[in-house]
Amino acid sequence: MPETPLILAFDTSAAHCAAALLSGGQIIQSAVEEMSKGQAERLLCLCEDLLQASNKSFQDLDAIGVGVGPGNFTGIRISVSAARGLALGLGVPAVGVSNFDALAFGIDGPCACAVDARRGQVFFQGIGNPALAEPALHDADVLPRFDGPLIGAGGQPPQLPVAEAIAHITARRFATTTDRPAPLYLRPADAAPARDAPPAILP
Repeated sequence: MPETPLILAFDTSAAHCAAALLSGGQIIQSAVEEMSKGQAERLLCLCEDLLQASNKSFQDLDAIGVGVGPGNFTGIRISVSAARGLALGLGVPAVGVSNFDALAFGIDGPCACAVDARRGQVFFQGIGNPALAEPALHDADVLPRFDGPLIGAGGQPPQLPVAEAIAHITARRFATTTDRPAPLYLRPADAAPARDAPPAILP
């Protein structure tokens, strides 16, 4: 394991394109661009911009971190496909990080994490709350009882932007991760198909 691993992390699970570059445990570049569509075209260009700003290249990376959701169905597939493709091409590990883990990063003790699921609902998981350890879809105004603060939708903001949190979590996990990133879906995609077909993800 490198003493100062260089880790690229990104997320397109919501209406944004977010990326961060971590070296030696410190975030050296980070960017979030709000967008409701176009992430597939922008993601790798944004990552390359961060690498170039640090005088680095994709070949310098030791690991890839990616947000696996829950969130926007097509956005998750875009990021996960990109992470798996980069990892395969570069010969480095890719680590999938849930939005719940990213929200809870830096929080000491139990908490609950909520991600906006639209339609008056949230994706919800309790961290350090054993009875709520499985993520689920809930009405935003009827959440189960939990210990600690609520982080995310309807609660306090997270300690770090999503891509930065993913980068830090990836730094902790990449040396022992063996599973390839896979989307975390908590409900089916909307019935209306996207105008552009999302990339297919192999098992």
